[in-house]
Amino acid sequence: MASLTPVSQSQSLLEKPQFKSPALQASFPPVSLRSPSFRFRVLRKLGSVPSRRGGALEMAPNSVVVSATIAEKPKKRYPGEAKGFVEEMRFVAMKLHTRDQAKEGEKEPQGQPVAKWEPSVDGYLRFLVDSKLVYDTLEGIVQKAAFDSYAEFRNTGLERSEKLAKDLEWFKEQGYTIPEPSTPGVTYAHYLEELSEKDPQAFICHFYNIYFAHSAGGRMIGKKVAEKVLDNKALEFYKWDGDLSQLLQNVREKLNKVAEGWTREEKNHCLEETEKSFKYSGDILRLILS
Repeated sequence: MASLTPVSQSQSLLEKPQFKSPALQASFPPVSLRSPSFRFRVLRKLGSVPSRRGGALEMAPNSVVVSATIAEKPKKRYPGEAKGFVEEMRFVAMKLHTRDQAKEGEKEPQGQPVAKWEPSVDGYLRFLVDSKLVYDTLEGIVQKAAFDSYAEFRNTGLERSEKLAKDLEWFKEQGYTIPEPSTPGVTYAHYLEELSEKDPQAFICHFYNIYFAHSAGGRMIGKKVAEKVLDNKALEFYKWDGDLSQLLQNVREKLNKVAEGWTREEKNHCLEETEKSFKYSGDILRLILS
């Protein structure tokens, strides 16, 4: 056990006559505890001061470990981060669903569930027309590519404009009048155009949510509406050329790759845009009931 005797008292003990026998002096050569060289040797033994080797100072290993331990702070982990940024976006999006839409949902239900909807063909047409305007806008933005990263998302196989054009042509052949785009679609398309020119992280949030939501909940809604007003006709809007799961995985990998070049702040900014994406898309979706 280390002595608690102060250094000054230890010094005086060694200087007392009874401790000055020749044998004792031979075993313990005279040394001043106040000597700088003595203090340096003690501290060096404890690993608290740098040692000199080959003319250069080297920090003692123990002192380096202590410094690193003090300096490092636990890195905050975001939900889904370990699997890639797309999983982070998915996690945030799921929380904006209601519990009947997704098990992770936290939003209170607003209005009737889809199963109880009473859609009309006219309302469905308004929804399809406004949706086409939004997809036209998205596809135009990635073709123009104001930011290089947008070019990654050309010809992904998820594009919907051409499919929607075929569906609207079918409705026209059935004698329906195709309406002009309405306020929800025009507003969202304009917002996407402006956003894409100045805020790539926010734009990517909308890109992800529009395409991935349509491939999941969008298909379910399309099926329910078709059952009620189209005699179960399957529209082209809900068909993809190739394996949809593989198309989604390809885009998922591209999104993760793009996000690897973002700072944590930019990623958070992207995630914060999710609620706006849901609002604009929800306004268009509600046209089905108009």
